[in-house]
Amino acid sequence: MTWLLPLPVVLPLLAAGVALALARYRRLQGIISVSTLSVVLVVAVTMLVRVNSGPLVLDVGGWAAPVGIALVADRLSALMLVISVTVTLAVLVYSLAQGIADGDEGAPVAIYHPTFLVLSAGVSNAFLSGDLFNLYVGFEILLAASFVLITLGGTRERIRSGTIYVVVSLISSVVFLVALALIYAATGTVNMAQLALRLPEIAPGTQLVLQLMLLTAFAIKAAIFPLSAWLPDSYPTAPAPVTAVFAGLLTKVGIYAIIRTQVLLFPGGRLDDLLMWAALATMIFGILGAVAQEDIKRLLSFTLVSHIGFMVWGIATGTAAGLSAAIFYVAHHITVQTSLFLVAGLIERRGGTTSLVRLGSLARVAPGLSVVFFIPAMNLAGIPPMTGFLGKVGLVEAAAAQATSLDYALIAGGLATSLLTLYAITKTWNMAFWQDAPEPLPETTMPRAMVGSAAALVVFSLLLALVAGPLFGYTDQAARDLRERAPYIEAVLPEGGRGTGQSPDVAEQGDRRAADAPGGSATPGAPAAPAGGGTP
Repeated sequence: MTWLLPLPVVLPLLAAGVALALARYRRLQGIISVSTLSVVLVVAVTMLVRVNSGPLVLDVGGWAAPVGIALVADRLSALMLVISVTVTLAVLVYSLAQGIADGDEGAPVAIYHPTFLVLSAGVSNAFLSGDLFNLYVGFEILLAASFVLITLGGTRERIRSGTIYVVVSLISSVVFLVALALIYAATGTVNMAQLALRLPEIAPGTQLVLQLMLLTAFAIKAAIFPLSAWLPDSYPTAPAPVTAVFAGLLTKVGIYAIIRTQVLLFPGGRLDDLLMWAALATMIFGILGAVAQEDIKRLLSFTLVSHIGFMVWGIATGTAAGLSAAIFYVAHHITVQTSLFLVAGLIERRGGTTSLVRLGSLARVAPGLSVVFFIPAMNLAGIPPMTGFLGKVGLVEAAAAQATSLDYALIAGGLATSLLTLYAITKTWNMAFWQDAPEPLPETTMPRAMVGSAAALVVFSLLLALVAGPLFGYTDQAARDLRERAPYIEAVLPEGGRGTGQSPDVAEQGDRRAADAPGGSATPGAPAAPAGGGTP
């Protein structure tokens, strides 16, 4: 089944090339894009089932790790892949429906579908990467695509916000690249499985510097306080589908990278206290920013920052229970935040604006829209029995088991953040849906496919709540595998952790030479015996 591993990366890239060649045929571009992501979703679900028997590893080009590039799917990466492709497909259907409803004037530019597929390939590559440099490549692929998507339309506001996004992203990429160079200089490898074996052998001070550099690079990408100021100014100006996929996925790739590197490469929790303080500050400052907003998109952007703090909290507990709750919360937040931004696009279409002071009466004129907003909004706030509530309960239980003063501070901060999230969401509901509009709302229609794709994500989030027991069982096992590290290392590096570094063809040729040599062994992979030393 290892042949499945490159498909989530290769198929979107190939489809992007075909879609670009068919730039004049917008409808055909859409068919190719939807078909490709549907196939990738089937592949991702297949891998999700298959990894229960152990990690899947593919040596790209036939060169085994640590010499070659390895693609690795374990429970964590497979779950992230399924969730990410699901929301990406929903957003793509939403954007297609929007383009059809608006006609030629509102249709996406010819570059939209190729760029969207490249973004999906970059996200998948980041989740499946088995070495740090390929993780860097995955980040750069998705960032290059995001630079194009965030400036679609070329308005002055989008160019300004896109410039902020580009500058911040380049800074984080430079920090990541410098960290890569230092890691290779210190250990002679960038393969993550081999780094897990070699990093403990270098000086503790050097380890700490490398850990801090990686954490800084990923904290910028994940929008962790105080490195989060760029996000609320960048996301709200983009088109609704672009904002939705950015909010749902891009920061979570940074969280994934933090989980992968902090647990696999730097076990022991050396920076757990620092992460706890960062989690607390991210929750509090993010939600205070949300409470002060009078625009739905900006409010949701600040809640996005705030709830990143919950994920960092789970990582910082340093326990399997906390890590499991963090993974569960990532899956929850991807679906809920994406659906909320899609609904924000529908609100803007129906009300003509996302400004709360100019909206109103939406519950009366668009009751279906009010339901589609209300469910994920309550989920985000953590109303039982939805996934937001279940994920927060898992985090509180993990922190209470530790029972340090900092753990209790995080519990208090998490509860305060949840209450303030509920307040911000309630304010949005009252001003946009319940109170009378200050001016008559424009007479516009909302295409069923747009509403349907947003509603499908809402239903998907409810389904996650229905299967929360098995899902938590899955994330529990994923967290245990991550903390044990041995299953991952042994899957990537055979030969007792050394790796062969040979392609199958090279190894087979070596076996034949060994068998033909005097006194040689015909056992596959066995070294040749010295001449004259064979058994009579």
